[in-house]
Amino acid sequence: MPETTLAPSDSDVSAATLADTDPAIAKLIAAEAQRQEHTLELIASENHCSAAVMAAQGSCLTNKYCEGYPAKRYYSGCGFYDEVESLAIERAKQMFGCGFANVQPHSGANANFAVQLALLEPGATFAAIQLSDGGHLTHGSPVNVSGKWLNPVTYKLVDDESRDDWGHIDYDSVDAVCAEHKPKVLMCGYSAYPRTIDFAKFRAIADKHGCLLWADVAHIAGLIVGGAHPSPFPHCHIVSTTTHKTLRGPRGGLVLTNDEDLAKKIDRAVFPGSQGGPLMHVIAAKAVAFGEALRPTFKTYASEVVKNAQALASALMGKGYKLSSNGTDNHLMVVDLRPTDPDLAGKEAALWLETAGIITSMSTVPKETRKPFNPSGLRLGTPALTTRGLGADDMNTVAELIDRVLTSKGDQGKLDAVRSDVVELCKKFPMPH
Repeated sequence: MPETTLAPSDSDVSAATLADTDPAIAKLIAAEAQRQEHTLELIASENHCSAAVMAAQGSCLTNKYCEGYPAKRYYSGCGFYDEVESLAIERAKQMFGCGFANVQPHSGANANFAVQLALLEPGATFAAIQLSDGGHLTHGSPVNVSGKWLNPVTYKLVDDESRDDWGHIDYDSVDAVCAEHKPKVLMCGYSAYPRTIDFAKFRAIADKHGCLLWADVAHIAGLIVGGAHPSPFPHCHIVSTTTHKTLRGPRGGLVLTNDEDLAKKIDRAVFPGSQGGPLMHVIAAKAVAFGEALRPTFKTYASEVVKNAQALASALMGKGYKLSSNGTDNHLMVVDLRPTDPDLAGKEAALWLETAGIITSMSTVPKETRKPFNPSGLRLGTPALTTRGLGADDMNTVAELIDRVLTSKGDQGKLDAVRSDVVELCKKFPMPH
């Protein structure tokens, strides 16, 4: 049979642009770039990573299988990949001031599952907070493997609104739950909690009841690295996180510890326990993002994220909106829509805001009365706006735009007017390149 000859566009993709190779996908990517350029991103778990991070993730490193760990691979040809992963590991350890890091988890959910696989047997008890109070699906939700495979027990938030610490973690509840259920692992770290976590207080409770302490800092990792939130080390035995959100890297996960024995268990739980080949192009992008986070400018960024969140929270409360815990210490806030408009649920509010060019996420609130697919609140965050260069003074404008949408009753003309103003605001703060 004659030898098959590939067309240049097939054999040398680097010589062809994406538009030449796949114009349909190229068009969609260009449209998404325009959407991001002309909208205000207030989803607390999203950010805009640098061109360098995206270049690393879109590199030839996507072509290789590297099952195993540096110098212990199941495939040959991994020399440069060992160096990439080793750089990512060292930078992760430097960022958090810890002794061991696994950079292979594909996501925060994968990282959390690896921790559970490493520390807990099926049916074992662990303590966390419930989803409606700011937890995450992987923290014991009954629809997630963490709730199906394990026995989660939950502690509470302070629910007395006359107290100054209303909406904060109820540490007496944490202590009581651990005393009653004797969990093997006590978990802290949340996906919709606007206040500072007292890791030292959690560790004291964990030690009192013989628990391992695990922190999921996916939301606040960048604030920790930037010095805008206390560190989970040396208090926590295990720390998991994502590498996007406030850390401003590619989408992925990370697990950290100071305990060598726990580090070995984590490594085995990630590979071969729950994942196969690592995504080496993503690990390279993680390394780039970690390098960026180690620069002095990142501390300024983390500080500005918090200042912007507090300014936005203050402006919204000034317009009569109720925020969980009456404000924020970090990058996010949760708006309870019930007091201002009992008929407006989070899903509809988020759709109105998206129509107006303001991207948010619906959220459950404490003492939730609706179902999770149409909850009573909105979660807002300032990481992406801060990356674009908006400052505390601009948060008054953002709050005004949000208020105009939420009081519009969905009127299309009013939403279109806000959309026009959003585009003009975005022009003043172009996307980072």
